Amino acid sequence: MSGFCSLVIPFELSFFFFPFSSLYTLQISYERSEGHLCLPVRYTHSFPEALQKFYRGEFRWLWRQRIRLYLEGTGINPVPVDLHEQQLSLNQHSRAFNIERVHDERPEASGPQLLPVRALNEVFIGESLSSRASYYEISVDDGPWEKQKSSGLNLCTGTGSKAWSFNINRVATQAVEDVLNIAKRQGNLSLPLNRELVEKVTNEYNESLLYSPEEPKILFSIREPIANRVFSSSRQRCFTSKVCVRSRCWDACMVVDGGTSFEFNDGAIASMMINKEDELRTVLLEQ
Repeated sequence: MSGFCSLVIPFELSFFFFPFSSLYTLQISYERSEGHLCLPVRYTHSFPEALQKFYRGEFRWLWRQRIRLYLEGTGINPVPVDLHEQQLSLNQHSRAFNIERVHDERPEASGPQLLPVRALNEVFIGESLSSRASYYEISVDDGPWEKQKSSGLNLCTGTGSKAWSFNINRVATQAVEDVLNIAKRQGNLSLPLNRELVEKVTNEYNESLLYSPEEPKILFSIREPIANRVFSSSRQRCFTSKVCVRSRCWDACMVVDGGTSFEFNDGAIASMMINKEDELRTVLLEQ
């Protein structure tokens, strides 16, 4: 399709990969979805007006960055499982990977393989069974490898910073109030702690987790890191340009935008970075 069309108008775009250069999205179920990638809600019922504005050029382009992924190592399987096409149980999910491996007769790769998808929102790496801790090593910006155990790893773009990543890192007003009370007591501060101040601090912190979809950087977040004598987490979240993860997992996967899953078990190495060639040009139509 991308070979002969210059504009794509999907409906209810959510956690999906499009290889096209220009994207124009319409939200038709705003009761069930925020629709951050769609037009303002009012155009749901006045789509002809949106088309007229587009025709007159009353919009601006927004270049959304996407994450490029490479996979290498021993026993890797670069054939994905499409989670949109089939609702799989954990057992079926693992079996699907095994079936794909049997049919894939290509030899093991000697170097990094560029995967055929790009992450518009986020990449999640972790054990398929949520109650099992994910064991891996991580390197940030080609730095030293660090052993970690956690509930998984989330890497997002500016587009995805409003979604899963935000809810992983956001703090509640109750937690902020508790911290401010401790700081007030420990520092002998005469700080008046009222609801307005607590909410202001909470909102400022949570808003700092968001960034522009056009910024060429990745925000990685460690979910519930385990810290002890063996495992550490020097940075629970951080902006970066490149992240490499070496799996030490038993039955893990690497999921792109919640829809495309790759097997990611012991010995596999994933490298994730931003490349300007992968930008997705989208329409931003104001109210």
